[in-house]
Amino acid sequence: MVAGLTAAAVVVVAVLAYQASANAPESVASSSSASPKASASASASASAQPTAKPKPPKDALAVPADSGTGERVVYALKDRRVWLVDGNEKALRTFTVMPSPVSPPPGVHQVTSRSGTVQGSDGVPVEHVVRFANVGEVAVGFSAAQDGSMRAPDPESRTGGVRMKRADGNAMWTFATVGAKVVVVP
Repeated sequence: MVAGLTAAAVVVVAVLAYQASANAPESVASSSSASPKASASASASASAQPTAKPKPPKDALAVPADSGTGERVVYALKDRRVWLVDGNEKALRTFTVMPSPVSPPPGVHQVTSRSGTVQGSDGVPVEHVVRFANVGEVAVGFSAAQDGSMRAPDPESRTGGVRMKRADGNAMWTFATVGAKVVVVP
């Protein structure tokens, strides 16, 4: 009888040990089969590891935090990027632009005028011109070349045309009516 009870106890302990090892995390399960010295060093190195998850990388296309609130156009000079932001702080669209030789000063501006199709001050036919700043005698605004190009302007020229692709120009034209807020960030 004692032999039967001992055999039954050994079977129960074996089953419980198997269940515990099957449900243990991999780091614990692999260290339990190692020598006591290896288990101690594995436990020490596991406890030295940080438990916090690493932060995800910053979304490069996120609306700049220092660009205000509300419905607005955000133009980041350094990033050469524009965001069209709705009243719920959602970026409806973002796109790259080719900056002009004359840059607007950082701060809050307002769309002052618009033109459907004109000849740019650099001689390039442009459409959907949305003007929002003046630097001296130079009007600064967004526009799209009618041929769809975004070539770099002559750096010696005194123009204020911030160029974008045609599809982006269409979106800007629809979004930025006279009086719309334009926030320029460095």
